[in-house]
Amino acid sequence: MRIRHATHPEEFARLDTVGLRDRFLADALFAPGEVRLELTHHDRVVLGGACPDGGSLPLPVPDELRADTFTQRRELAVVGIEGEGQVEVGAESFAVARGDVLYVGRGSGDVTFHGRARYYLVSAPAHGDHPIRLVTRDDAEALRLGSPEGANVRTIRKYVGAAGAASDQLTVGITELADGSVWNTMPCHTHDRRTEIYLYFGLGEDRVLHVCGRPQETRNIMVADQQAVISPSWSVHFGAGTGNYSFVWSTAGENMSWDDMDPVHTADLR
Repeated sequence: MRIRHATHPEEFARLDTVGLRDRFLADALFAPGEVRLELTHHDRVVLGGACPDGGSLPLPVPDELRADTFTQRRELAVVGIEGEGQVEVGAESFAVARGDVLYVGRGSGDVTFHGRARYYLVSAPAHGDHPIRLVTRDDAEALRLGSPEGANVRTIRKYVGAAGAASDQLTVGITELADGSVWNTMPCHTHDRRTEIYLYFGLGEDRVLHVCGRPQETRNIMVADQQAVISPSWSVHFGAGTGNYSFVWSTAGENMSWDDMDPVHTADLR
């Protein structure tokens, strides 16, 4: 499991392109026949990808977690981003397709992935128990925002946290941009009480220019399909693509409230 240490905002400002990508871009999460995991010390979030490639893959328990099972002290969200398959949790099996999210609570037992699918994984420490729950794309609470004039017509679906499956500190949702729309999460914000991670997918050969950093000193990272960007609590997180796309947003930290944001006026960005 790759380990990424927390970054101070003053250090962030001194990073070049290579340094930014090394600290914040998870660009190799998915490989056929593998489960790949990364841990960021920003709120100790684990993110990863599972690609059973038509077979079966158990979720490993990295030595760094010092646990008997992955979910011994953690909760987990399994997000279908491509294809369809089954996810086993203990003695139960769930069909997970693109746009579905399976929440796995603390202490749920071993997890195994099956089928021709790609699953995005995001996990946070948990101190309470919540039941396993599958939230399908059709069942998720949907919020529609934006306008054609702003090139930001989008549908936000909430799966885990304040809406959807109950959790300890993890929130997960998926935003889909409409045809002709490219901007996400504008006007932007920070939230000093939680880390956020975006996993971009559905890009094909397109790219997203992801903007990050303090509002008064921003930087950017070019992101390709099925790559994730880690956003510390002090960082903005928004972007624009060369075409429309979708992204999984997930947070972990002190507060799960949807409205717990610190707005940034677009005119104040630098």
